[in-house]
Amino acid sequence: MAGPNTPEGFRAASPLFLREPEIRRGVELLYFGYSHLLRGIDEGLAAQGLGRAHHRSLYFIARNPDITVSELLRLLGITKQSLGRVLNELHDRGLVETRPGREDRRQRLLRVTEAGSALEASLFEALRERLSVAYAQAGQNAVTGFWAVLEGLVPSEEKTRMPHVRKQG
Repeated sequence: MAGPNTPEGFRAASPLFLREPEIRRGVELLYFGYSHLLRGIDEGLAAQGLGRAHHRSLYFIARNPDITVSELLRLLGITKQSLGRVLNELHDRGLVETRPGREDRRQRLLRVTEAGSALEASLFEALRERLSVAYAQAGQNAVTGFWAVLEGLVPSEEKTRMPHVRKQG
């Protein structure tokens, strides 16, 4: 039942897409898709003795060199205690470095090290491979729609925590 913008083998959304069965299908696809996407990096993280919280921190530090700890806290939406544990482990492993702020010396600026950059790049490559295949199968219109749905899930007051999402065009 593929339509003009629906890849072959995929079921098109019902015109009644706001009904419970369609919403549940979306929830299940989101859950299983995310789970399988991250399985590609779980082995690499486990080999390093790291988890997904480490990956999220490493990813956003790499994307935002010299991000402050407080900015990273806002971006990730986690507790200071949780972030502190993760940052200590990343620092102890030589993956992240801190330096004092330029204007406010009490600030801690975060940056990935060469080793941290290499690890983040290898983890991203696993994500990129899986997403590239899925994007290619779905097509440009579907990817644009997928992004719109995901962005619609984020409350407007939290969209400021997504610095790079709006910059891409």
